[in-house]
Amino acid sequence: MSSNIRVAVVTGGNKGIGLAIVRDLCQQFSGDVMLTARDVARGQAAVQQLQAEGLSPRFHQLDIDDLRSIQALRDFLLKEYGGLNVLVNNAGIAFKSRVVNVSSTESVRALNNCSPELQQKFKSETITEEELVGLMNKFVEDTKNGVHKKEGWPSTAYGVTKIGVTVLSRIYARKLSEQRAGDKILLNACCPGWVRTDMGGPKAPKSPEEGAETPVYLALLPSDAEGPHGQFVSEKKVVEWGVPP
Repeated sequence: MSSNIRVAVVTGGNKGIGLAIVRDLCQQFSGDVMLTARDVARGQAAVQQLQAEGLSPRFHQLDIDDLRSIQALRDFLLKEYGGLNVLVNNAGIAFKSRVVNVSSTESVRALNNCSPELQQKFKSETITEEELVGLMNKFVEDTKNGVHKKEGWPSTAYGVTKIGVTVLSRIYARKLSEQRAGDKILLNACCPGWVRTDMGGPKAPKSPEEGAETPVYLALLPSDAEGPHGQFVSEKKVVEWGVPP
């Protein structure tokens, strides 16, 4: 296949928000959309569901906890497309009964630059996944239409996406507490800090290894730990989300 064809990859794309992302990209992205999932049967079933809707996603197996699986996808993308254009990382990092969603303190800054009405919605203890998706879609449409400031949004798409990551983490943590308390799954969002990456730039104070400390700390919480859960964690400490840093 020609490397001139653009490709978007969505991890964890066989259900929920991931599947919705694949659906929207199939409708709006100029190029191929790759739905990935750990379970081949479920991934292929999701592709068939979208095909029945008249869409044409491709499928590739991906287990983000398996280095060989990651390398297989990398090699496929290099061979078929010469690389990758868009990556939507919907799959969290899971270690047995520990789930870590990497967010950022940018979510706090962005939240505090939202209108009071939006702040109240995002900080609500009863906000649902569907309501969050609606808010994220509204931000996209308001930005496209040039009215995001008027509608109370900050001028940072990155910050708003991190609001989404953090709020979704809180929603799922609440669901786990309500529906699967006996499984002792701890789910948190965390900030790795300002790290020297392509996005963070060369002036960032933290190395990638230092940035990994808090996510790894949360991933390796003892089996008998009861918390943190549903929290925003920075420098291995729980931080009240929504309070300016």
